[in-house]
Formats: sequence, C-alpha cells, structure tokens
Amino acid sequence: MDIQIKRIDKTLPMPKYHSAGAVAFDLYARQETELDPFTPQIIPANFIIKVPSGYFLLVASRSSTPLRKSVIVANGIGVIDQDYCGEKDEVGVILLNFSNKKVIVEKGERIAQAILVKIAVASNFLETEFETSNSRGGFGSTGTK
Repeated sequence: MDIQIKRIDKTLPMPKYHSAGAVAFDLYARQETELDPFTPQIIPANFIIKVPSGYFLLVASRSSTPLRKSVIVANGIGVIDQDYCGEKDEVGVILLNFSNKKVIVEKGERIAQAILVKIAVASNFLETEFETSNSRGGFGSTGTK
C-alpha cells in the first residue's frame, strides 16, 4: 500500500518500518522540546499524512521510551483521521513526562510509533429499546485475580 506523506523538515527521515515483521513505524520529533514534569506537551512529528480510505492512523508509545526517558503518549493513543490532511495538519504527539525532572526530547529522536488500522464505520445509530441479559457489571467485575 502506498501512503502519501509530506515532510515538514526534509533533513529528518521518512517514516519506515524497522524490521520485516514490524507493524508500526516510528515518529520523529521535528524540534527539540523540553518536557516539564506532569505537563502534557505536543511534539510535532514532522509530517502530514493522507490516511487511506477505510483506515485510521493509531499513534502509541514506543515500548522502550517509558523505561528510557520516563515519557509516554499522554492520551494512551492518538487517532489520526482520514480527513486530517490539510496543509497545516502536521501529526503531533502529545507526550507526558511522568518523572519529577525535566526531560529533553532531541530533534530527530523517535518519540512514538504509528500503525495503520482498518476500520468499520457505522452507517446509522438506531436508538431503540431492547432487552438485555443480566448486566455483567462494571470495571473490575470479572474479579481481581
């Protein structure tokens, strides 16, 4: 599948998969940023992407970043929609420094990873009254062990 990408800073690498079995590609910081403790900040990821119809781009933390830098994707995941591809729609990653000291993200550093995910979209939401089986319960309802 071909994906259209527009890099903002052409000195930084194009997104790429780093192994034959990789399902995610790395995102790079376009600029150096100092992350204050416990303050989410947007790091520009240096590209505008034309996500193919029927897909969305999921942005997630790289597995090593929380251990190495005490930084995670602040909202758990990011969702880049198919229509987020205008001239100023650079992908950004909201990072959270969960340490008690400032963390520097260097220009060109790999800050997150992204996965193209196939989607289904509901054509209609139909409000109705229906009977359900007994409620399963809420958070933690299946036990703690």
